[in-house]
Amino acid sequence: MDHALTYARNHYDRFVADLEDLLRIPSISTDPAYAGEVRRAAGWLVDHFKAIGVAHAEAIDTEGHPIVYAEHRVDPSLPTVLVYGHYDVQPPDPLELWTSPPFEPVIRDGVLYARGACDDKGQLFMHLKAAEAYLAAEGGPPVNLKFLLEGEEESGSTHLPGFIAAHRERLAADVVLISDTDLFGPGIPSITYGLRGLAYVEVTLTGPDRDLHSGMYGGAIENPINALCRLIAGLHDADHRVTIPGFYDNVVPLTEEERATFRALPFDETAWAEEVGVRVTRTEKGYSVLEAISARPTLDANGIWGGYTGQGAKTVLPAQAHAKISMRLVPNQTPDEIAEKARAYFEANCPPTMKLTFRTLHGGHGVLVDTHSPAMQAAARALKEVFGRDPFFVRSGGSIPVVADFKTILGLDSVLMGFGLNSDAIHSPNEHFGLDRFRQGIESIIRFHTHYAATR
Repeated sequence: MDHALTYARNHYDRFVADLEDLLRIPSISTDPAYAGEVRRAAGWLVDHFKAIGVAHAEAIDTEGHPIVYAEHRVDPSLPTVLVYGHYDVQPPDPLELWTSPPFEPVIRDGVLYARGACDDKGQLFMHLKAAEAYLAAEGGPPVNLKFLLEGEEESGSTHLPGFIAAHRERLAADVVLISDTDLFGPGIPSITYGLRGLAYVEVTLTGPDRDLHSGMYGGAIENPINALCRLIAGLHDADHRVTIPGFYDNVVPLTEEERATFRALPFDETAWAEEVGVRVTRTEKGYSVLEAISARPTLDANGIWGGYTGQGAKTVLPAQAHAKISMRLVPNQTPDEIAEKARAYFEANCPPTMKLTFRTLHGGHGVLVDTHSPAMQAAARALKEVFGRDPFFVRSGGSIPVVADFKTILGLDSVLMGFGLNSDAIHSPNEHFGLDRFRQGIESIIRFHTHYAATR
């Protein structure tokens, strides 16, 4: 490990330059116009794997964008780590808000600015550079390494679950290692052990068969927007609990140990709220902000529309009203179950004046990982050595569906050892990644492999 760490430190500037080359490729997966660029990024990664000495690398076609697979087997008696990441990126719009062009990487004050700098090219690239350090300085890593890098994460990972299921034997491993999450704060190491799931639905209410004049029909024909707003308002009670019958049936209560961990985290609720322009927070009664945003289920209307929303006035009584609603789920809640309970709520409460259309759009399962497992403890030891302090084990309010796929399809737990920050502006203009964290990530990964190998 020491030789690999020395190699990484001595070649750090080149590591950054290599990352900049990858960041120049606009691998935007959601826009068909960039399909060629996504494929070019996949090819670039395959070439880079081969250049650093990884034994096998290839780009595998799917019905969508290619999946990059690479592996370096050392010894069948050693544990195998499957590294997951994604090389596709979000669209850079709106371009006028970028300080520098999104696909022309720029370093300012030790921070690298570019689309994908943090999410996820910068973070997945740390794993390639940790592998390079081991291969160049020590002849190989102390574990068997497999890499699964997808090109569709930002457009729904449509073809990934099928790929994983079709390649079970090839992807067999002991643990999955992912860097696509955040540190708890600057200089505060953390490992994510819990993710929320998701159920996402769309609701439409239809009243009359066309938009009507609100003066001639208002008062006798019920307005679909008014009716839908009442239904949405009824989804929470005065304690901000979701009112859908059975919504909390399978929710596992937080343990006192977990709640003590939340209380110990260095979290400034006031500063957190002020950062997004809010003076007063609102949580489910009895739960702190941190508990509410990461370890409790939620329901939010993500969009609502209908009628006339253009400039000026148009006095219509609309024919339809629509809403998109997401429900963040905790482990033991399943997306199909919750979506059906939501459907039942709307069916039971839809007024007779309206026709209901309910669609389930997509979903994902929540995940909890045992913090005492050998892999999690190896990650904790690695981070402590790099940051000089014990990392926190935290739960995330977001969803990473592939983590549940790895568990259900391959039976593998995932170590979520990310190095981003909430302030890195991922998915926004001026996305960036601190180069100090790029360095810390590489060194942490090098140390993880050694400590995890020692568990055997």
